[in-house]
Amino acid sequence: MASVFGHAIVGYTISKVIDSKNLKWLMLAAIFSTILPDFDVIGYRIGIPYESPLGHRGFSHSIVFAVLWSFILMFTIGRKHKLIWFLVIFLSVVSHGLLDAITTGGEGVGFFIPFENSRYFLSTRVIRVSPLSIKSFFTDWGLRVIYSEIKYVFFPCLIVISIRFLFNLRKTQLN
Repeated sequence: MASVFGHAIVGYTISKVIDSKNLKWLMLAAIFSTILPDFDVIGYRIGIPYESPLGHRGFSHSIVFAVLWSFILMFTIGRKHKLIWFLVIFLSVVSHGLLDAITTGGEGVGFFIPFENSRYFLSTRVIRVSPLSIKSFFTDWGLRVIYSEIKYVFFPCLIVISIRFLFNLRKTQLN
């Protein structure tokens, strides 16, 4: 998996690019939604095997889960701006699986669970897979993960946010 930091910055970026109303709760929900799929690691503790549809990178990483979670938040929290809420949350959850699909480890991502239980990677796998334990994260392995995420997640997100900022600045100057 990519680290919690990599996932969170993508959720922040998605909310800042799509949400022109600057809704604070939406930004927090987007960040949380990018991390939510990895709550499936609890399955290890209760005996759910990795390759199970409910195992790590299974259903909680699927497109169906992204749709369901987006609808839940759209109808419960995002009452006034439903389409924006749905879009931001959906893209945030889907981004989690996409980032995991370009990591260097694991068994792939179950994008199509519950309809099809295969696990997939994308053809480019450049992000170092993150350790699952906090203790292991503060090692040389964790530093390599952070370096790869700076290169392939943080910098691209910074560029996208900068372009959005410049676009908004230009738009303000024209008005």
